Amino acid sequence: MTVPLSILDLATIGKGQTVAESLAGSVAMAQKAEELGYRRVWYAEHHNMSAIASSATSVLIAHVAAHTNTIRLGAGGVMLPNHSPLTIAEQFGTLETLHPGRIDLGLGRAPGSDQNTMRALRRDHTSSDRFPQDVLELQGYLTGPTRILGVEATPGKGTNVPLYILGSSLFGAQLAAQLGLPYAFASHFAPAALQDAVAIYRREFKPSEQLAEPHVIAGVNVTAADSNAEAQAIHLAVKRARVSLFFGGGREFTDDEADMVLDSPQGQHIAQMMKFSAVGTKDVVRDYLDEFAAFSDADELIVAHQSVGTEERLRSVELLADVAGLVPA
Repeated sequence: MTVPLSILDLATIGKGQTVAESLAGSVAMAQKAEELGYRRVWYAEHHNMSAIASSATSVLIAHVAAHTNTIRLGAGGVMLPNHSPLTIAEQFGTLETLHPGRIDLGLGRAPGSDQNTMRALRRDHTSSDRFPQDVLELQGYLTGPTRILGVEATPGKGTNVPLYILGSSLFGAQLAAQLGLPYAFASHFAPAALQDAVAIYRREFKPSEQLAEPHVIAGVNVTAADSNAEAQAIHLAVKRARVSLFFGGGREFTDDEADMVLDSPQGQHIAQMMKFSAVGTKDVVRDYLDEFAAFSDADELIVAHQSVGTEERLRSVELLADVAGLVPA
């Protein structure tokens, strides 16, 4: 591979799987990623989604960090409008204090939920309007000086947890460039603006104390298996699971029902979401990712290994590491 590889773990709860089993799978994935030489593993904040177990992102990071030794772990990301900057500074300051040199903090401005859930989180639709100011306030708590007179984060102050701006539009690219922060684009589920956003980020980037040169992380889906037929079958199962997640209203579709939805105009939305997906044997996946890295102008790829089962996901992690020539730290 021409660029480093990282992992985005969605802590997926597979069909017939418990939440505890999903979280145990996340630990196993991070341990495998550490063993094989991936750069980092990130976890995304989602709420009120029955198939995703990473809602309490900082808690999950702490648990995984306690079961690993060297790999970087972080949020990809914390949806900052759902939280006070001080609370996040204290949480990630604590993580960095307990696991020095291993913690990342990716920040997004989407709620990571629907309108009802946003109200349950005690947020409102204007919360995201304060995102740029909240990022700066959070940065002040972690690096100093504080932007709120007389308020310090303990733990947090002086930990210098590196910040990343996450986005799927031009707004995040412009903000990351203005603040001189690394930029991670969510092309694994929102591919449309990838090239435009990266171009704006690189063109407008201003160096900062954290970062001298622009750094782009691009998200991409991967399903690597021992045969192309197996990989395609897993990929289809993932798409069927998404039909139930997005359109099921709490119930599971049969395979036939899911396939009917996938063939409909509504189902095309799922296909568009997963536009950037490397599916096949390890050589097929490697070639796709090399082309995608060039297409996206990325400095690093963060891979969402897509599968409905833990064993298939771990096998994908292994196959990609092997063909990419990753070297354990």
